[in-house]
Amino acid sequence: MNFDWNYALEIMPQLLDGLLTALIATVVGYAAALVLGLVFALARRSPRKWISVPVGFLVEFIRGTPLLIQLFFLFFVLPQLGLALSPLAAGIVGLGLHYATYTSEVYRAGIEGVPAGQWDAAVALHLPRRRVWTGVILPQAVPRSIPALTNYSIALFKDVPQLVAITVAEPFTVGRGIIAETFRPFEPITMAGLLYLAVALVLSYLGRIVERRYKGMATA
Repeated sequence: MNFDWNYALEIMPQLLDGLLTALIATVVGYAAALVLGLVFALARRSPRKWISVPVGFLVEFIRGTPLLIQLFFLFFVLPQLGLALSPLAAGIVGLGLHYATYTSEVYRAGIEGVPAGQWDAAVALHLPRRRVWTGVILPQAVPRSIPALTNYSIALFKDVPQLVAITVAEPFTVGRGIIAETFRPFEPITMAGLLYLAVALVLSYLGRIVERRYKGMATA
């Protein structure tokens, strides 16, 4: 079978619609992962065991199970419990929760990288605990975490095709629909792959810019 560029261009609008959905899932899911990851990291450092232990178990449970199973649970099991999510909402929640467990480890490493003298100085100054975190520790820990966090944005985007399992209309899902109608797999799959590659390269390039921008802070 020869690759038909005219046919590839003909189906491109449908694939681009799917790419927009993939980008929405990536941006919103990654934003959720950044926020939840920080919450998980701080909760796991809590001196209150009733907070740190359950959160630690939750993080390890999510990290230890495949993203695909989590997506199935959110989309097919939750409705049985009275909570129904749209395919895209379930995909965003799944991606956000899954990658929050990884970003929490990045934040944890950044926090542990803050010199002990900074903690001692904050204690010596009798700063309130909230001020210690917001004024001393996090302003140093977060910049150290940024290079690793940008890498997870690319990893999350490359996991978006797994949302095909819950019928989210990202490029791969759209491509499968086109194949079912036309029985031509070459162009839809190739163009869907090229779209993912193009966005991944852009994210990688932006990630290197961010990494260079914060490299000085991370090593300071």
